[in-house]
Amino acid sequence: MSHALQKETKIINKIAIRILPLATLCYLGAYIDRQNISFAKLQMASDLQISDTVFATGASLFFIGYMIFEIPSNMLLHKFGASRWITRIALSWGVITILMAYTKNISTFYTLRFFLGAAEAGLYPGIIYYLSLWFPSQHRVRMMGYFTLASSVGNMVSGPLCGWLLSLQGVASLSGWQIIFLITGIFPIILGILVYFFLPERPESQTFLSNVETCWLLDSLETERHAVLQEEPQNVSIISAVFNLRVMELAVCFMLISIASYGLSYWLPSLVNEFGVSYTTNGFLNAVPYFLSTLTLIFIVPALRKGERPLYAMLSASILGALCFLLSVFVHGNSYRFIFLCLGGPCIYVLLPCLWVLPSKFLKDAKAAIGIATITSVGGFGAFMGQNLVAWVRYLSQSSDMPMIVPATACAVLCFMAVKMICSEKNKILQKK
Repeated sequence: MSHALQKETKIINKIAIRILPLATLCYLGAYIDRQNISFAKLQMASDLQISDTVFATGASLFFIGYMIFEIPSNMLLHKFGASRWITRIALSWGVITILMAYTKNISTFYTLRFFLGAAEAGLYPGIIYYLSLWFPSQHRVRMMGYFTLASSVGNMVSGPLCGWLLSLQGVASLSGWQIIFLITGIFPIILGILVYFFLPERPESQTFLSNVETCWLLDSLETERHAVLQEEPQNVSIISAVFNLRVMELAVCFMLISIASYGLSYWLPSLVNEFGVSYTTNGFLNAVPYFLSTLTLIFIVPALRKGERPLYAMLSASILGALCFLLSVFVHGNSYRFIFLCLGGPCIYVLLPCLWVLPSKFLKDAKAAIGIATITSVGGFGAFMGQNLVAWVRYLSQSSDMPMIVPATACAVLCFMAVKMICSEKNKILQKK
């Protein structure tokens, strides 16, 4: 490794150590608060006398609120700054999660789920946009891989945690599902306070880098920004950013990833529950696919940092994911089904950092904030579809295994999208020559 590369790596690692832990904790907290509903369902649905399909509709209303407020929230983050706006997001979603513990009927459940999505809107795209302000493109896949660890670790942690909290049924005269919402609602409130005081806004205003390091970072980011501006003018019109063809293409990809991801995470506790295990054991079994996903993000994704590797990784992961989820439906025996689900889960998590390195190649400044929010907003619709589709497949098939046909189909369609993007990239390279 040359001296210049060593110096560059040192600076990037210094930035990562300073901002990634807190940013990642925010997304981890958000993911726990999104996934707690899949465990709460095991008691909450019967307590409120709600069917699987009706409960799935209520749970997925989170993503309707999320979609509606995603773009406005990210525009406000761009205007007011990351630390202040993420603080607002964390405090509001924490309070609403706590209120979920006092749900008494279907209408309250539906209302709170919608407003929880509205409160959390902008967090995920906001942090992705925030990270693009700090890391040059050649380092973004690795950093997005580390950031994506929050979702896999969130699922890995929430399984045992929520399974254990469910088993506390009767403590303080509360149901297990109420205890889940009370405990998981406190965490984002603490995070919001930490973000306000410790998350630096932009590279220009930070104080933890030396003057030489700051100059290198700002020069690298400005050179990259100038190259993007020359290739594609950054018209800040909302319409031009939302309906940009490349943005819409990535939005469809993220929608498919969300269908697969939330279809799996929402239904997995119910599927494992059919094995006849305790709540605590269910939680630990649910952690296994996400433990493997975490290892994949740590050891495989950092190698995908150059050229078209992210696109080829998307293609490979989507093919393998489709195959694993399909086999989990049709093989015999709970052990074999669970093994294929454990192998399919990491495929989804490889897709995310590969996808999120692509927007920064053609989006900058305000257009980046709007474009990234558009992609995640459409992805929210995918999450809404994923949770409802698995419930409807369960209802129509009367089988707890058949719902996994949903993530299998989403991964199969994503294969074609990856091939299309690879062909487009090759055509661009040929045109430049």
